[in-house]
Parts: sequence; structure tokens; C-alpha cells
Amino acid sequence: MKCLYCQGTLVRQETHYAASRKGYHLILDVPAWVCEQCGEPLFDETTVDAIQDILCSVEARLTRLPALAPV
Repeated sequence: MKCLYCQGTLVRQETHYAASRKGYHLILDVPAWVCEQCGEPLFDETTVDAIQDILCSVEARLTRLPALAPV
């Protein structure tokens, strides 16, 4: 496979996926196709679905936390 950005060769390896939203930061190690030339990751559909499931699960759990009282 070729990179969408630089046309370099993609190789299968583990990479980081970082999400920052609604006051939390999450870093996951996930499988991806990573360009040997520019380092750009390409995630397959299964990985994207799993990431979305994890983010939805975290957000659902965060709604159960009590809110902080104003100082």
C-alpha cells in the first residue's frame, strides 16, 4: 500500500492514537499502517470502530462522575 500524502510505503505496526476532549486526555496504542517515509498513520475500519467504542465508553463513564463545586 502507498501513503495518501507522500506515496511512501506503508508497513503494519503499532502506533499511538491520542484524543483530548471534554477535559480528559487518552492515549492508546493501536495497530495501523504507518508510512516508512513520512510517518503518517492510516487506521483500518476495525481499528477506527474500536477507538470510537472506547471513546464513547469513556464519555459515558465520565457523565457518572460528580461535578466539582465552584471555588
